[in-house]
Parts: sequence; structure tokens; C-alpha cells
Amino acid sequence: MDYDRYDRVRAVQWRGDHLRLLDQRLLPQEERWIDCRDAAEVTQAIRDLAVRGAPAIGIAAAWGVVLAAQQGASLDAALAMLRAARPTAVNLMWALDRMKARIAAGAGAQSLEREAQAIQDEDLAANRHMGELGAALIAPGSGVLTHCNTGSLATAGFGTALGVIRAGVAQERIARVFAGETRPWQQGARLTMYELVRDGIPAQLIADSAAAHLMKSGAVQWVIVGADRIAANGDTANKIGTYQLAIAAKHHGVKFMVVAPSSTVDMATASGGQIEIELRDPAELLAVGGRRVVVEGAEAWNPVFDVTPAGLIDAIVTERGVMARPTEAAMRAQFGA
Repeated sequence: MDYDRYDRVRAVQWRGDHLRLLDQRLLPQEERWIDCRDAAEVTQAIRDLAVRGAPAIGIAAAWGVVLAAQQGASLDAALAMLRAARPTAVNLMWALDRMKARIAAGAGAQSLEREAQAIQDEDLAANRHMGELGAALIAPGSGVLTHCNTGSLATAGFGTALGVIRAGVAQERIARVFAGETRPWQQGARLTMYELVRDGIPAQLIADSAAAHLMKSGAVQWVIVGADRIAANGDTANKIGTYQLAIAAKHHGVKFMVVAPSSTVDMATASGGQIEIELRDPAELLAVGGRRVVVEGAEAWNPVFDVTPAGLIDAIVTERGVMARPTEAAMRAQFGA
């Protein structure tokens, strides 16, 4: 596959003594970079959604630990601070646990730097492999719908669900791409469309509320999404709005694919009911682009994830392979206890 053509964005860049992050809050109007020079600044960037997407959050956090080690700061304090930045994305905890294990083994700053680079490099390789695995499930000429942003901006590169779309387009399996806007932060409108346009992949944006109508039209054969956490029974937490897409897909006979690295699988969480769902500031829902559009005095409820039951999922794709119709037994066979 022509990776260079379909893989141009790198949002997390290590510069030797600082971490450079593409500020995703300002895209697509402005491409501004944030230079994080200590673990606290990395934590703030994660919390403020300047860097977002489960794999990218984990990668950034690993580099935050490296910065703490370079500066002789307390590594326990840095680990605790970074861990608290976002509660739902298991990749954050996974990356920090991996760094913590290296610290426990006596690793210094240089060894921790190599570990963080390995986490980033492995994610890119996994994404490219998942892209090929997922694309192989799609019949030529298909239309696909995706939600939120799961591309190079959310990962080390290429993307998870968007990686499958990139691979499917390159293999001429995908003929039509639709992206939901993804309120309230509009990651689909601002970020996924940004990536697709940059890569020259024709796509159409739809309002989130148009998804069921689109499926009814027959234009979509697959819904392809990412994940922030996959429980031991196959239940999947992802960006708010994913659950209703899965329900609509089931009703209309549209297949539903979840694409995520194995680091997103949390076998210690039995089911989706045990996943902590992050609630964010209601002001995010009351405004568009930072400008309030709802009357003063109105209240809002702003969960940023929901859980899709395993029974609504046709395939989970990780770098370890494809799992059709996930069950607890299948999950344990592939990912262990």
C-alpha cells in the first residue's frame, strides 16, 4: 500500500528535550503546535483535549514520564498526575503501567526514552496491520460511516478505524465515505474531514442525527469506529453517539466494526457497566466553537463516551486479528484472563 499517500499527519512529535503536540482544538482553521516541557504541561494538554484519541493520549503520557525523568522530578508523582488526566481511555493506563514497569526495573531517562519511542513505533505498525485486516472484511464498492476521529491525529499515525478506511480506499473496496460531525467537540467535522481532505479521500460530512436516515438509504454497508476501552465480554466504550449508531446499524442490516489496538482491551473490566464514563463541563455542550448558543440559565448533561454492547458488534479488529461477533469466551481465548 502507498502509505505515504494516505498517512501524512503526525500529531505527537518527540524533539529530544520536549514534546510537540498539534493543538487539535484549533483545527482545521489553524495548525498551531504546543511545546510541552514537563509532565504537568503534558497532563494539561491531555486534560484540555489539545491531544486526544486513546492511543495518542497513551503515547503523549509516556513522553511525559520521559520529561519527568530528564528533569529529575518525582516519577511517582508524574505517573499519578498523568494517570488522572482522563479516566476512560485504558491506553493511558496501559502506557503508564508499561513505563512504570521499566522504572521498577531501574531504567533511567535514556531507557525510558527508548520505551516511549517503542510504544509510539509499535502503535504505528499495529495501525497499518489493522487497516489491512479490517479492509479485507469490506466488499468492493461499499459505503462506510465513521464517527469521531480515529486517524493519525488520534494515534501514532495511519489510524485505527480511519486506518481501515484508508486501506479500504487504497484497495478500491470503499467507494463512499461519510463522517458524522460528532458533537459537542465536532471531532468528525473538524478532524476526520481535515485528515480525509489532506489525503485526497472523497468524503461527505453528515449531521449526527442524519445517520439512521443515511443507513436506510442503502448508501452505507459498514459503520467503522474506534474504541477507548473494550471490556472482557466485548462491550466497547467509545465517543458519545456510538451506541445509537450501533442500534441503527442493527435495525438496517448494516455491519458494525470496532477497530482498536490490543492495548485498548481491558480484561480486568468484566463488562461495559463497569467502565467509568467521563462527564465533562456542561459548557462544552452549551457552546459551539467556544461561543455560547444556548440561553443563559439552561443546564446540560455532557457524557463524552457511551458503551456499545458486544451483541451489536459484528467484528472487533486488533493487531492480533479479527474477532467476529465478540463473546466473553472469544475475548478470553484471544486476550487471556
